[in-house]
Amino acid sequence: MLERRRRAITMVAGLVVIFVSTALTTLHQQQKSGSPNAATPPLVLSDHTGLAYQTLVGLEVKGRAPKTGYAREQFGAGWATVDGCDMRNYILQRDLVDTRLDREDNCTVLSGTLHDPYTGKTIAFQRGAGTSQAVQIDHVVALSDAWQKGAQQLDEARRAEFANDPLNLLAVDGPANNKKSDSDAATWLPSNKGYRCRYVTRQVAVKQKYRIWVTMAERDAMTQVLQSCPDQILPG
Repeated sequence: MLERRRRAITMVAGLVVIFVSTALTTLHQQQKSGSPNAATPPLVLSDHTGLAYQTLVGLEVKGRAPKTGYAREQFGAGWATVDGCDMRNYILQRDLVDTRLDREDNCTVLSGTLHDPYTGKTIAFQRGAGTSQAVQIDHVVALSDAWQKGAQQLDEARRAEFANDPLNLLAVDGPANNKKSDSDAATWLPSNKGYRCRYVTRQVAVKQKYRIWVTMAERDAMTQVLQSCPDQILPG
C-alpha cells in the first residue's frame, strides 16, 4: 500500500511539472511580447473565451459543501518547482516591476516594486524574514473555497494544477490578502474598486476552467460587479 501511494504521489508531481512548465512557457512568451505591467496583471491560461457575464451565467449554482477533509496538502505539497524555480518567484517576476534576482539561481526575487491591484498602493518589496510577507501570492479563488464548491471531486493532479495555475495566482498586498482569507466575492472584494471587474473576471475564468461552482449569493455579487463592465472579456 505504501509503495502504491509513493507511485501515485510521483505521478501527480510529474503531471504538475508538465502543466506548470507549459504555463510558464506561455508566461515567458507574453512577457517577451510586452504584456501589461503589474498594475494590470495579465489574465492567462483560460481554456475558453467570451464575455465574463455570459460565462458567469453558465456556472453551476449550488450551496457550499462541508469543509470536512480540507487541508492545504489536498492541493499538492506547496509551490511546484520547474527548472529550479518555484511558482512564488515566477509570479513575483511576472507581477512586480524593476525586479532584482538572486544571481546564483536567477530565480529568487530579492527586491522589486508591486503596483498592488487589490489596494492601489505601490509597495517596495524586499526579500527577508521581516519583509517578504508584505507581498503575498494570493489564490484568487481560495483553495478552501474551491474545496467546498467542487474541488473535492477533482483528482489530486488536477487540484495541484489548480493551486499552481498562474491564472489563479496574483502577487498582492499581504495585509489585504490576509483580510480576504478564503472569502468569495459575496463577502470580500478588493478595496481598489477600479480592479473589481478584472478580479471577478479572473475568478469566473478559474471557476469555469476547473468546474468550480458558485453560491447564489456569490453569483449575485459577481453579477453586480460585472454590470459595470458588461463587455469584460475572459482571457484567451
